[in-house]
Amino acid sequence: MTSATTSLKGGYLPPVISEKVELRTWIAVAAGMLGAFMAILDIQITNASLRDILGTLSATQEEGSWISTAYLCAEIVVIPLTALLTQVFSLRGYMIGTTALFLVFSTLCAAAWNLPSMIVFRMLQGITGGALIPMAMSLVMVKLPASKRAAGMAIFGLTATLAPSMGPTVGGYLTEIYGWPTIFYINWLPGLLLIGGIWWGLDKQPRKLSLLADADWFGIALMALGLGSLTIMLEEGNSKDWFDSAFINTFAVLAVVGIAGWIITSFRSAHPFVNLRLYGQRNFLVATVLSGVIGMGLYGSSFLLPLYLGQISGYTPMQIGEVIMWAGLPQLFIMPFAAILSSKVDNRFLCAFGLTLFGISCLMNSHMDATTGYDQLFWSQVVRAMGQPFIMLTLSQFAMHGVAPKDTASASSLFNMTRNLGGSVGIAMLATTLTNREHFHSAIIGESISSLSAATQLRLDQLTQTFINSGIDPATAASKALGVIDRLVRREAYVMAYNDGFVIMAVFLFACVGALLFADKVKSPSGPGAAGAH
Repeated sequence: MTSATTSLKGGYLPPVISEKVELRTWIAVAAGMLGAFMAILDIQITNASLRDILGTLSATQEEGSWISTAYLCAEIVVIPLTALLTQVFSLRGYMIGTTALFLVFSTLCAAAWNLPSMIVFRMLQGITGGALIPMAMSLVMVKLPASKRAAGMAIFGLTATLAPSMGPTVGGYLTEIYGWPTIFYINWLPGLLLIGGIWWGLDKQPRKLSLLADADWFGIALMALGLGSLTIMLEEGNSKDWFDSAFINTFAVLAVVGIAGWIITSFRSAHPFVNLRLYGQRNFLVATVLSGVIGMGLYGSSFLLPLYLGQISGYTPMQIGEVIMWAGLPQLFIMPFAAILSSKVDNRFLCAFGLTLFGISCLMNSHMDATTGYDQLFWSQVVRAMGQPFIMLTLSQFAMHGVAPKDTASASSLFNMTRNLGGSVGIAMLATTLTNREHFHSAIIGESISSLSAATQLRLDQLTQTFINSGIDPATAASKALGVIDRLVRREAYVMAYNDGFVIMAVFLFACVGALLFADKVKSPSGPGAAGAH
C-alpha cells in the first residue's frame, strides 16, 4: 500500500490513498467483521438455551435474566472507550488482546458452576467482546480507500443485522444437539481466525501507555456509571414493576447523574476520550437516532418471535432456530446488491425502502393466532431479511459522511453504542407491552366469558363431561374445566399482546422514513479518484 503507516498525534492512522487494496488488508477487514459478528451474536445466543442453562445452574427465570444483562451492560460501557484504548494499545494489539481474553472468558462461561460465576464471566466476556464491534467499523474507514468502503460497510452492516437473527438459531441448534456449553466453545473457531487475520493483515504499531495517565478518568467513571445503570434499569425494569421498585428508582437516578455528568465533563475537557460533539452534526445525529430505532427493531424482533414460538406454539430451541434463520440467510445474497446500489442511488431512498420492508414484515407478524408456525412466518422473515441490508449499510454511510478522520473511532463507537442502547430500550418496551397488553386483553375477553353466558356454560359442561368420562370425579372435573377455559383466555390474550408488540415496532420503523428527510443526500464513492471523497 501507498498509505503511511506511522502514527499521527492521537494514534490515528490516515486512510489509505491508493485505490488498490492488498489481500492482507482485506483479510484484516474480514477478520474485524468476524469479531463484530461474534460479539453481537453472543448478545442473543443464550436466549434459546436459557432454560437449559438455568436448569444446570439451579436458577430461576428472573435470576437468569442477569446472564444477558451482564453481557449487554458491559458491552455498552466498553464501546465508547474503544477510541481511547486503540490509541493506547494500537488497533492491532488491542484487537488481538481483547479477542484472546474473549475466548478465555467464553470458555469460563461454559464451565460456570453456579449463577454468580456465570454472571461474572458473562460480564467479562461483554467487556472484551464489546470492543470488537466499533473496531470493525473503524477498520473499514481507516484501511480502505473511499471507493471500497461501500463493500466494507456492506459487510459490517451484514454483521450488525445477521448476528441478532442468527443468535437464537445457532444457540438452538447447538443446545439441542451438543448441549448448551457449546454455544460458548463455538467462539474459538472465529476467534482464532480473527487473531490470525489481524496478526497478518495489520502492521505493528507502538503502544502509547502514557495516554492512560492523561485520560479523563472522571468522565470515564461517569460514563460507566450512567450507561451501566441505564442498561440495568432497562433490562430489569419490567420484571421489577419499573418505578414501583426502589431498585429501579436507584438505577434510574444513577443513570441520569452518570450520563449528565459524562456530557458536562466531555464538553469541558480539551481531550475527551470520545467526542460527543459529533452529535451536533445533523447527519450523524439522524444516523445515530435511526440506528437506535433499528436496534429496537433488530433486537425486539429477535426477542418477540422466539418468545412467542416457545410460549404459544411450544417450539423447541431448534425449531425456533429454523424459523428465525430466514430473517438472516437471504441477507447474504441481498447485501452485495445493496452495496452496488448505494453508489448509484441516493442512500435516503435505499434506507427508506429498507425501513418500509422491515415495517411491513412486522405488520405481517401482527396477525398471528395460536396456530401460527413455520409456514405462516416464513414470508414475513424473508421480507425482513430483504429490508435490513439496505438499512444498516446506508445508516453507516450517513453516520460517517462528513466525519473528520481524527473522529473516525469516536463516530464508530457512538454509532454502535446507540444501536445497542436502542436494543435495550426496544426489549424493555416490548416486555412491558406484553405484560400490560396481556392484562388488558384478558380483561376484555373475560367480560364476554361469564358463567351467565350460554356459550360459556355449554363449553364448561362439555369439558366437565369429558373429564368425568376419563374417570375423574365431578367436582375435580368441573375445576379442571374452569382451568382449561382460563388457560385458553390467557393464551389468546398473550397472542393479541404479541401482535400489539409487532404493530408498535412497525409504527416506529415507518416513522423513521420521515426522519430521513433531515439527512443529507449521500452516495457511496466509487471508481478511481474517489479516494479523497468522504
